[in-house]
Amino acid sequence: MIRIALVFLLVVAAMVAALAVAGDPGKASVVWLGWRADMTAAAAAILTVGSALVAMLVWRLLLWVLEAPRRAARARADSHRRQAAEALSRGFLAVAAGDGAEARRLALKAADLAEETPGLVRVLAAQAAEAAGDRLAAQGAYSAMLGFPEMRLAGHRGLMLLAQAQGDAEMARGHAEQAFALPRTAPWAWRAVLEARLAAGDWDQALALVRAALDRKIVSPIVAERARAALLAASAAQLEGAPDPRARAQALDYAVEAAKLQPGFAPGVVMAARLLGDDGKLARAAATLEGAWKTSPHPALWLAYRDLRTDETPAQRAERLAGLAAMNPGHRESRILAVERALVAGDAAAARVARQALEAEPVTARIAALFARAAFAAGQPDEARMWMARGLGAPQEPDWSDLDPEGRAFAYQASDWARLVITFAETGDLIHPRHERRERGLSELPELPIAYADSAPFIIADGLGAAPYPVDEEGYGEDDPPAVEDQPPPLRRRSGRGRLASAPRAAK
Repeated sequence: MIRIALVFLLVVAAMVAALAVAGDPGKASVVWLGWRADMTAAAAAILTVGSALVAMLVWRLLLWVLEAPRRAARARADSHRRQAAEALSRGFLAVAAGDGAEARRLALKAADLAEETPGLVRVLAAQAAEAAGDRLAAQGAYSAMLGFPEMRLAGHRGLMLLAQAQGDAEMARGHAEQAFALPRTAPWAWRAVLEARLAAGDWDQALALVRAALDRKIVSPIVAERARAALLAASAAQLEGAPDPRARAQALDYAVEAAKLQPGFAPGVVMAARLLGDDGKLARAAATLEGAWKTSPHPALWLAYRDLRTDETPAQRAERLAGLAAMNPGHRESRILAVERALVAGDAAAARVARQALEAEPVTARIAALFARAAFAAGQPDEARMWMARGLGAPQEPDWSDLDPEGRAFAYQASDWARLVITFAETGDLIHPRHERRERGLSELPELPIAYADSAPFIIADGLGAAPYPVDEEGYGEDDPPAVEDQPPPLRRRSGRGRLASAPRAAK
């Protein structure tokens, strides 16, 4: 209205200015009910505009008076909405803080005020009941949500979580399956159903579930691909030990498909290579391992690659391993493999040179053990003992090389495979159940005497920056302890390996 008045005033000012410039004020006459008024044109224009403005003000005032009840109603509604929003906000904050009593009070208040958001009120009521420890009220609130299509998914999720908290796996699975069957579902429903089928060891149904989730775009293609690879490997592991030749052939197909889906998935690749090797397809098995090494080097890959052939000399085996390491030379596992290859060949000098590429790596038990074996192979038992001592306090590294010499990598139980499928599908990471359960595995440390040899003139601390510590070779005084040669033979460190890694391995 103010803008319109300003426009009228500007028009009138322009007209008056134009008349003034023209020098002719003009005339205007108004006749009404026998009355006649004569005036200049400028006065007539000003009078007209003024009358219009007064009429407009009167009209707006009349409308304001007539709309007063509606304005009051809107003000009350806005006040209710603000109070409802405040009650909901404070209620959810009380739930997050674990104050169930306050949350329930605010939920009741919001129910009286928030008529436009009944869904939020029901969610708050259910969560407030949970925070207060009233499971029956929470179950009733979530069950009430099932009657509203837009809230059905939230209701099933709440009921599923309540059933899981009560230990009722069957009811939890039922709500998860109903949620997954809805037209609009969420990844949590797929994950819950998948976990239930994995817990039952039903790999085939789990595969069908992954395909259905991919078709419905519940999960991304990369998650579905990783899940399929892990499930196929689990199925192959289940069928591998079956006496039926057809089951073993099916296991081979599953393992090969898993390796194709995810070349960096070491369990599937190692299993495929092992089954192919058992069928005499050594070239194809080697190509499978080599392709995986190019994609994602893993300790189990070079262990499987090493054991593909058992009819070769250490030099021939070392040459094969060198070729594998050269396929991805910059990777940490390839640098570790270079040291292992030299130890297999019995080339202590090459092992010491290859070890230099790992000196910048953080010292783990695996690295310390590797350095100890390299030092022992080079005829440096004191340095080997030093690395053994460092390895005892170094962080453990799950590298899948801590297996019994006649054991198999990824010798998982059904529950291990179930965890692996979920973890690998969602994150792409592998789990190491044997390491997590602290199962005894293959020791990487060489078998050395605990005491130092008498002839050692120095305790070598190569790589640590420590000065050599001289050993007194002139004997001891009368009160000194007896010489080492007078002591009984030193005890030897017991090892699960029983031999160096560079020694020939028994054929498998």
